[in-house]
Amino acid sequence: MPPRFVDASVFVHAYIRPKRKLRPHERTLKAHARDIVTRINEGEETVTSTVHLSEVANVLEGWMSLADARTIQRGVCTRDTIRILPTAKPDVIEALALGSDTAVGTSDALAAVLMKREGLGEVYSFDKDFDRIPDIRRISA
Repeated sequence: MPPRFVDASVFVHAYIRPKRKLRPHERTLKAHARDIVTRINEGEETVTSTVHLSEVANVLEGWMSLADARTIQRGVCTRDTIRILPTAKPDVIEALALGSDTAVGTSDALAAVLMKREGLGEVYSFDKDFDRIPDIRRISA
């Protein structure tokens, strides 16, 4: 089975400590995110990008101490089961076009562009925008 792309939303939901009581559907989402991260930690091969890791960093650094955020980021970046794809200007230009065609944000469109380039068809994400991108199957559990 080819690896799945991991969207920033998975890491964010897995690691953020909420400041309020979560609603039932939020607790379920968080549990799914932690299950996905556990599978990655136990050896499931995955792919993400420098841009998506930057998204994770921006969110984590706003919700927890910089030291805690960096510990998580370092763990993700050094995990052998996560391949991190670089992003170049042509990728972003292609993502802007795809995003315009599908009414999807640039970051999600960029994930799709990178996935297509790598021959990947599935993404771990909680973002339903991926459902509008042809040939991409979103996995949320």
